[in-house]
Amino acid sequence: MNGFQRVNAALKGEWSDKRPIMLHNFMVAAKEAGFTMKQYYSNPANAAKAHIQAVEKYELDGVLWDIDTAVLASAVGVAVDYPENEPARVHKPSLARVEDIEKVEIGDISRNERIQISVEGFRMVQKYFGNEIFLRANADQAPFSLASMMRSPQEWMIDLMVNPQHCQTLLQKCTDACTQFVKLLANEGAHLISNGDSSAGPEMISPEMYREFALPYEKQIVQQAHRLGLPYMLHICGNTDVILEEMLNLDIDAVELDYKTNIYKIHQLFADKITLSGTIDPSGIMALGTTKMVEEKAVELLTLYKNSPRFIMNSGCALPSTTPAENIKKLIEVTRRY
Repeated sequence: MNGFQRVNAALKGEWSDKRPIMLHNFMVAAKEAGFTMKQYYSNPANAAKAHIQAVEKYELDGVLWDIDTAVLASAVGVAVDYPENEPARVHKPSLARVEDIEKVEIGDISRNERIQISVEGFRMVQKYFGNEIFLRANADQAPFSLASMMRSPQEWMIDLMVNPQHCQTLLQKCTDACTQFVKLLANEGAHLISNGDSSAGPEMISPEMYREFALPYEKQIVQQAHRLGLPYMLHICGNTDVILEEMLNLDIDAVELDYKTNIYKIHQLFADKITLSGTIDPSGIMALGTTKMVEEKAVELLTLYKNSPRFIMNSGCALPSTTPAENIKKLIEVTRRY
């Protein structure tokens, strides 16, 4: 079986010849390809080359396409910084007041340069691998997280409490932007669509607020991906224990969750319904740990999922650029031989 077939089988709940491996590795890939982060996220050919080399160096089954976490923010008018050696990041919110959203029109995000860089780079990767390697296209932030960038996380938390009606308007407009990005990546041959919505996790808002302000808009993105004939994966950082059952209502195909979430609860709720990608600690284990620590954590996950094919080996979030190659190789070695 090839990489595409392995990951696709895991998403369908079918066994393959080997456990699939698809890493959240854009920062490592850029560094190992000899690019600064700015050279990576500013040039589609560089970004494509970095991911292609990573797949071939480590014999990965898939590409998690991502250039940074501020692409959509840029497309909707948020000021973004572009450091030389770090991923792009939001610099200043675009809305002084949440009420100002009534005057904002999202427009056609395909005209944005950063959207074009992401789409063009993904097109190059798709042309190179076709259906040999599985291509997960991360469409940047989900609506709730994008809204927090437009207002700033602090102001957004206050808005949710004192001005919920305008928050709903902002969220729907953010959903429009997200939906456009999903369509653009789907048109380039994505095999799966994903978004990150870490601002909507329990470390930021209550489960009740998640149900009201995040889940309905996440669901719209899931439905859009499904209308396009593609499976969907949601990523939320932090401890998501108290919203795992809520996530079952999204009709998602897969989740990427990190090490703070109870892996046994994930398995209990999702093992026969939703495919898990994760959940190894990207910093404490992969970047700073020993190869023995990597092996122990990988074996724990593989043992837990020994009776379920719905598992993709991965870190729970993006690997730091300082992640040692020997730790990545150990993760792959253990997964392949298990």
